[in-house]
Amino acid sequence: MSAQWKMIYLAKRNPALAPEDFPQAWRGHSALGRQCRNVQDKVRAVRQCSRVLDRPDLPRGASAGYDGVNLLSLRDRQAADDIWNDPETLAIMRPDEPRVFSTYVRNFTLVAGERILIEGAETGVCVVLFLSAAPGRRLAEDDFGVLSGTPWAAAARLVWNGVAGERPPGYEYDAVVEAWFASVDAVAAAFGGTSVWACLPGGVSERTDAARSVCLLTHVTHRRP
Repeated sequence: MSAQWKMIYLAKRNPALAPEDFPQAWRGHSALGRQCRNVQDKVRAVRQCSRVLDRPDLPRGASAGYDGVNLLSLRDRQAADDIWNDPETLAIMRPDEPRVFSTYVRNFTLVAGERILIEGAETGVCVVLFLSAAPGRRLAEDDFGVLSGTPWAAAARLVWNGVAGERPPGYEYDAVVEAWFASVDAVAAAFGGTSVWACLPGGVSERTDAARSVCLLTHVTHRRP
């Protein structure tokens, strides 16, 4: 595994929030982290990526069943375990979670080690894949290595995150792929209205159970630093 560890979550909003109101509610929740010294120490960077709304020309296969992806770069692997038992986090952030999300954050969070496949800038738009391996198969970063002729070759940055440790029920994913594009228009041009799942590189396509996987088209609505 890479030395860079992340917590990654695939979030659904509290149903009382309208989809367009979710990013601001999420930013308000994130601001509470400034009151938690251990969060500031353990979490080195935050990328809150909210689902892109109301674009009919997006790749087919992108889900509307989730509202955002959070990419949290950690100080080390141990931080991913310690943060759940941090007294400040439990007192300040956890009580606010049901206001923003459909359940508590721990119930939809994965821990993963990062491998960079295409080195480039984190732009403002990210296609995120949560991949589940087909029965009896195993997913690895090398499966995403041959990009020529696929929409993924147009990404400004491509990151493979191999999931490690326990997976919450309903979130049994084996890998999370970040494909960063220059804009939503760039995503639409790269995929041309084709299905995300039909465009996976060969190795990933053969080893992925698309029915149990999720794609979300997102844009960054909050970042730190």
